[in-house]
This record gives sequence, structure tokens and C-alpha cells, in this order.
Amino acid sequence: MLKFKLLLWALTKLLRRAIQNNPACANYVKGKNLVFQIQTQSGAGRHFTIVNGRISSAAGLSRAAQFTMRFRDAARGFAILSAKDSKDAFLTALHQEDLSISGDFVEVMWFQGLTEYLQPAKI
Repeated sequence: MLKFKLLLWALTKLLRRAIQNNPACANYVKGKNLVFQIQTQSGAGRHFTIVNGRISSAAGLSRAAQFTMRFRDAARGFAILSAKDSKDAFLTALHQEDLSISGDFVEVMWFQGLTEYLQPAKI
């Protein structure tokens, strides 16, 4: 559970760094207002807020989340979120019901686009 919570906390830091250091990422989030959360089925998780190009997060869940990514448990959540091939990991997790997504799927797709900025630069 601790690794999962640490990963969610680190996600905020990584997204902030991407926004600060990558003008394309900063442009991607410019003007965006979104609240989403990542959690386990048991309810442990973190919610994230993006407002006008700035991201923040807090432990716990939000009633105002526009979408929720819910993992079966913390170990599977950590494994999926930290997988090298994240797209395959997410699709496999959805198929195996280790991950469920609820809420606005347009915003989920936007978030998937944002996570592309977390990938290392391809040489």
C-alpha cells in the first residue's frame, strides 16, 4: 500500500515538472479545469486537481471527481501505473478487471494524452 500511495504522490511532482520544463505540456494543460482520482477498491487513493495549467493533489477522495480510476488493490495499481509499457498494462488491466474507470471518458482520454509527457524522450 505504501508504494502505491508514494507513486500517486510522486505523480503530482512528475506532472508539475513536465508542465514546467516542456512548453508543449504546459500548452496542453493551459486553461484546463479537471478533478480526477486514482484509488483502490477499498477506497485508498488520492485526488488530483488541474486548474489553469497548475496541478495539485491531496490524499483521500473527492466527491467532485470527473473520473475515477479504481484498481483492484494497491499492489496491482502500483504494478500497472509503473509498467514500462503503460498502454498495454492499462488495456490488460481493464480486460482482466484489475482496473475500472468511471466518469467522463473524454476526460480520461485527455489524461492519457497528458501522461504521454511523462515518457522519457525518444532518441
